[in-house]
Amino acid sequence: MTSPSRDALIYDWNAANAAPSATHRIQFDDETLRDGLQSPSVKDPTLEQKVRLVHLMDELGIDTADVGLPGAGERAREHIRALCREMKSLRITPNVACRTVVSDIAPIVDLVQELGRPVEVCAFIGSSPIRQYAEGWEFEKMLGLVRDAVAFATKNGLPCMFVTEDTTRATPEHVRALYSTAIEAGAKRVCVCDTCGHATPEGTRKLVRYVKTIVDEHGGRVGIDWHGHRDRGQGLANALAAIEAGATRIHACALGIGERAGNTEMDLLLVNLKLDGRIDNDLSKLGEYCRLASEATGVPIPSNYPVMGTDAFETGTGVHAAAVIKAFRKGDHWLANRVYSGVPAELFGLEQKIKVGPMSGKSNVVWCLEKLGVEPTDERVQKVLDLAKRTPRMLSDAELLAAAR
Repeated sequence: MTSPSRDALIYDWNAANAAPSATHRIQFDDETLRDGLQSPSVKDPTLEQKVRLVHLMDELGIDTADVGLPGAGERAREHIRALCREMKSLRITPNVACRTVVSDIAPIVDLVQELGRPVEVCAFIGSSPIRQYAEGWEFEKMLGLVRDAVAFATKNGLPCMFVTEDTTRATPEHVRALYSTAIEAGAKRVCVCDTCGHATPEGTRKLVRYVKTIVDEHGGRVGIDWHGHRDRGQGLANALAAIEAGATRIHACALGIGERAGNTEMDLLLVNLKLDGRIDNDLSKLGEYCRLASEATGVPIPSNYPVMGTDAFETGTGVHAAAVIKAFRKGDHWLANRVYSGVPAELFGLEQKIKVGPMSGKSNVVWCLEKLGVEPTDERVQKVLDLAKRTPRMLSDAELLAAAR
């Protein structure tokens, strides 16, 4: 049989007759060490773990990282100072979250003078009517705080991103007034936030397109960020919709950690954009990034978590495993990584694995015994299969060897 071309083996309905997607360069802001640490279940990593995570972010091609909230206390400020210093030798650049008040931003001026390098200020304020009512804020006073804070950052040479919390539940009039005020005061970026995980992909597209019209009215030189949560499970879908609508930088956290149900998953965002051909980042260290984030924060990776979970590239089902094994026996790892997977394992430093369980067939057992250096005689294969059919889970290597012997 003549080997077909690889393109002929997979018909891609994702790309077939699809409307042209956005072509602007996508930037990434990693919120793991700030918003991610607001999760009730995480522990604050050591400084050494944070430094290693920042290095991995840099190796993955992530552009910026939020290294903390200076107002959270002295330990947070010490870590921010150390991380900003560490990042002087890296391509990735630091930013910090501050309330939209001059007193929060003033210490960053001193930090920049100490470090001799820029630190982006992410100045945030709530924007939805429900938040304003709960806080007892007057909108005109809010505009004054925005104007003063952004102007102060700009005057002192700090690149400033203006952040409206809960943008997805704010009125168009308030969104326009807040962003216009910030841009006129010198903001270099504006950040659209789905703080409460309220948005759907369609709502995300509408809002980001609306914000883009505001930016265009002010000369179009201001970047648009998207910051999403996943209370409805829509974090990743909303991030992709935001890119399609014109957002140029996306915020996300390793493994989707963050307040309440968490944030957009940085790892899955990178995976999807890589598979869609939107980025060409080297993601071979993505597994190390996720494992370190899990260890450092105390958040386990679920076994069925996409790409990075232990089950993601593992099968014990006979008919599925047989197809993968046939590909391996052809010596074709490209084929083995795709015949029963929509995600090519090798792009992320991983590989397909075959196990033996109650739904396995002889080909599973033969393959696994050979991998363990045991000759797969008919008697050994049958003994392993008999045990597998009586065991309500996958066999460990030790159990498989014991049965074969």
